[in-house]
Amino acid sequence: MRDLALRLRPVLTRRLFVVVAIVLAVVLVALAALAVVTVRRPFPDRAGTAQLAGLSADVEVLRDDHGIPQVYADTAEDLFMAQGYVHAQDRFFEMDFRRHVTAGRLAELFGESALDTDKVVRTMGWRRVAEQELAEVSPATRRYLEAYARGVNAYVADREPSALSLEYSVLGITGDDYEPEPWTPVDSLAWLKAMAWDLRSNMGDEIDRVLATEKLTRDEVDTLYPGFPFRRHDPIVTQGTVVDGSFEQSAGRRRNADTDRADDVPEGDDAARAAEAADGSAIPADGSAEAAGLKQLVGSMKGVSAVTAGLPTLLGFGDGIGSNAWAVSGERSATGKPILANDPHLAPSMPGIWHQMGLHCRQVDEACPFDVSGFTFSGMPGVVIGHNADIAWGFTTMYPDVTDLYVERIEGDRYLYDGTWRPFTEREETFEVAGEDDPETITVRETLHGPVLSDVDATMEDVAERSGGGTQFGVSLQWTALTPGRTMDAVFGFAKARDWASFRKAARQFAVPSQNLVYADRMGNIGYQAPGSVPIRAKGDGRWPVPGWDASYRWTGSIPYAELPSVLNPAEGYVVTANQQVIGRQYPYLIGTGQAAGYRSQRIIDLITATSKLDVDDMTRIQNDTYNSQANTLMPYLLEVDLGSGYYADGQDLLRDWDLKQDRDSGAAAYFAAVWRNLLARTFHDDLPQDVWPAGGERWFEVVRRLLNSPNSMWWDDRTTKTERETRDDVLRTAMRDARDEMTRRQSLDPTRWTWGGMHTLTLENQTLGTSGIALVERLFNRGPYAVAGGSGIVDATGWDAAKGYEVTAVPSMRMVVDLGDLDRSRWINLTGVSGHAFHGNYVDQTKLWADGKTLAWPFSAKKVEAAAEDRLTLTPDLED
Repeated sequence: MRDLALRLRPVLTRRLFVVVAIVLAVVLVALAALAVVTVRRPFPDRAGTAQLAGLSADVEVLRDDHGIPQVYADTAEDLFMAQGYVHAQDRFFEMDFRRHVTAGRLAELFGESALDTDKVVRTMGWRRVAEQELAEVSPATRRYLEAYARGVNAYVADREPSALSLEYSVLGITGDDYEPEPWTPVDSLAWLKAMAWDLRSNMGDEIDRVLATEKLTRDEVDTLYPGFPFRRHDPIVTQGTVVDGSFEQSAGRRRNADTDRADDVPEGDDAARAAEAADGSAIPADGSAEAAGLKQLVGSMKGVSAVTAGLPTLLGFGDGIGSNAWAVSGERSATGKPILANDPHLAPSMPGIWHQMGLHCRQVDEACPFDVSGFTFSGMPGVVIGHNADIAWGFTTMYPDVTDLYVERIEGDRYLYDGTWRPFTEREETFEVAGEDDPETITVRETLHGPVLSDVDATMEDVAERSGGGTQFGVSLQWTALTPGRTMDAVFGFAKARDWASFRKAARQFAVPSQNLVYADRMGNIGYQAPGSVPIRAKGDGRWPVPGWDASYRWTGSIPYAELPSVLNPAEGYVVTANQQVIGRQYPYLIGTGQAAGYRSQRIIDLITATSKLDVDDMTRIQNDTYNSQANTLMPYLLEVDLGSGYYADGQDLLRDWDLKQDRDSGAAAYFAAVWRNLLARTFHDDLPQDVWPAGGERWFEVVRRLLNSPNSMWWDDRTTKTERETRDDVLRTAMRDARDEMTRRQSLDPTRWTWGGMHTLTLENQTLGTSGIALVERLFNRGPYAVAGGSGIVDATGWDAAKGYEVTAVPSMRMVVDLGDLDRSRWINLTGVSGHAFHGNYVDQTKLWADGKTLAWPFSAKKVEAAAEDRLTLTPDLED
């Protein structure tokens, strides 16, 4: 018997192993099936029929093979209700996340880690302003917002969170019990505040200037912010000024008229603005610590910088955030009609910021005036950028100075203004925090300038203690976006505009964020309009924080819309905007001082004027141009450096035959980028606090260009070497050697194996769970890395931060080219895809095409849309409604 048992043991063991293996396989299959079901459960039905309570008639949603929806309805309310439904189908979690950001309620989703962000947003009061705006917009706009909200809620109402998005399922695993609230019109309007915040212009520069005074004098800091180089680059508007209360494009001087003055004069009505700003400013011109408690002020600015940097990057900010947009007239196009191109440069995200869509009234008339297609924001009705049957329009960031930081003298519960101590305006804000039983409450304080941002920085408590109960300093923010406006009216106005006059009428309501508007129409016109609320300052130019106690630094109003720059059919036959200066010194108002230095815009102008007749393909090629204008400036100096022969000369040898293009397969481009990064480090890191090390964009192109002409400038000297004084050529030589060593470490000892795309990579991160720190969760939602071409200050503007590395920090978030001769010949592409559902076929189906510089056909006519349709969803009224 014992022998039998011994003989059976291996058999039983094998059988047990087989049984366990079968059970394990069944479990794994079950888990895999469950995973598939969980992942696929949120995927929307894009074909068939669905009932929507509140519709007046059937609505059709046609989608092509990329899932891009085209919506057809009989009434405007039905149209926007269907848009809300479709946005919720594709992107509801993104919408829900954004409204929690704009309401200062992220901690309800993500716990205490998001509480500091919520405090900053509530202190500024984004949603409070949006609530006020709902009462300001037109009755038609309110109807459209309400219809959109009904569409969102119709989709969400009968679905559990796990059926809306995979993100909710993952959050559910952590134990959170969450049910989305109904969507409201205010949720849509609040998104405009997030847009305005990320595109707020020079507030970051104001902070950085103050932080730089830890090591530099104010005058030294100012040299790192050079004025626009008018001698070399054209502004957007090359002629015109204000005459008798309106802008006249035929007045003033023509292009290149500013060549008779120095490049570094600040923009504005006269050079005295800069000197005037120094008198009484919160930062003394000599940098002495005695005036205005400079050390304490620097500490306050560090706190403000930290709390504002903690806000989620919804659109993006800093170097690299901008856009290209241009239009050429029929005389310059191969079709005899205008062509308009646009590619906004924003922070990359997963999903991408844009959702493509067409919105079509079956019969276009006064009651239903929309026949429009373009790029939308999920969570907001309408089309933001695109074209209708008659006109096309695009945006770039204008970088007007619409924010000012005021240094406030504070004593207890009051602040000083114009010789009088005044009480703060106060309110309480309460925060619910996931995982916590008790809410947290703070008191928000406001001066007549605006909210005291430094109150939400914990270090201010230490400042107050050190001050011994006496006067301390705080920092308040005055910002045009905190005044209710009617930007939403403008969004709908653009969509239904039929000509230049109706387009400009709509632009009048576009308050924030101020954007350069580029226009073209089928009648053959092209144009430019500067819109928005741009403040007029009684004193100062907005470059530095100013003393809040001094009433002479108040805002006295805003530039009247009729006096903002505009151009119709300029003699050049083109309008080009790439965030450069809006207009020359003949203009009487200060728009801003933080615009791009014009490297991208001038390259676009050069490419346009180099071709006599441009077509859609030419426009796309311009959008993907990777020529590095900074390399053109720096190369002669680099090639003169003596590196001997052999190892260190290898990189220099690559540069000798380089075409100056930052293509992803270029080894010379990779080496040049490494030289540029190391040059910035060797030149400026010893002079600046780490928080404000150079990112390497267009401003730094211009700073270095000017320094190259001063080989013995103090900026070249390394402060850490006490016995030597380095010169330009010393720094160039060291930077080139550093770059060679870096390329060897990063890629290969063999320079023929170097590629720019090997180090300049794009990773698309989900804005919430994609940065969770849990590798498995991040792999669910993130995609990449992708090797890409381009770079900072280049037309193909895939920005990177030289202070941190070569990874992509800003991208052309979409590209579009509109042919006004035949709208069906237009082209478009999105960074990711229309779907926000991980693993859906349209999640990243456009990304490789985007990275390769390709575009998709953009059907507009009903015939072309029908021919491209792959799915048809009919939304029908609820018969029991």
